[in-house]
Amino acid sequence: MRYNTTHPKIVAEMKVLYVRSSTVEQNTERQLNHTDGFTVMEDKCSGLIPLFERPYGSQLKRLIDQGKLTHLEVHSIDRLGRNTLDILSVYRELTEKGIMVVSRNPALRNLDENGKPDPFSELLLNLLASLSSYEKTLIAERQKEGIEIRKAKKLYRGRVIGTNDTPEKFIQKKRTKTILEYLNSGYTHSEIVSIVHCSPSTIQKVKKVDAMLKEKASTI
Repeated sequence: MRYNTTHPKIVAEMKVLYVRSSTVEQNTERQLNHTDGFTVMEDKCSGLIPLFERPYGSQLKRLIDQGKLTHLEVHSIDRLGRNTLDILSVYRELTEKGIMVVSRNPALRNLDENGKPDPFSELLLNLLASLSSYEKTLIAERQKEGIEIRKAKKLYRGRVIGTNDTPEKFIQKKRTKTILEYLNSGYTHSEIVSIVHCSPSTIQKVKKVDAMLKEKASTI
């Protein structure tokens, strides 16, 4: 985490520039222009992790809950979440709390100079919400089609052994996504067991379900 020395203490009007990159090696220089007057918080993690579950995203959440954050700035709006629904949820929560949210690219702000919702941003939010709803419908239809295809080929297995979840629901669980993220980042099973506090069999289950769903997707 980086702190801009212009304002070393938390003051009544705290402005945060939030930066995220996927890997330690990824260059974040383009996100770090014009930092004067900002406390800079920088996460190095996957964008698949919801904002408030990231190391410094969770610190942002505490500042919000404590009423200390007044202004949050990001290089691009996708820094706020893992998908459209996540971004909308964070954007609306901050707007309802009267916290200014500014995206530099594209140029976007949730509130005007009088602290009222910006009309253009409201229009964009409604468009994003419509696209998100459409996206969810398409995903559900593709999953249904995939299940029917696998049933016809006698490949569909229904629920995951040891859970009450379907493979699709199991793979969307927060813990499952966290394990997959560490696996894809090259962590060993023993390291993941230590970090996530899960059993080796859980990791194997996650890998098996992930592989099965990828195989199903390739047949669609």
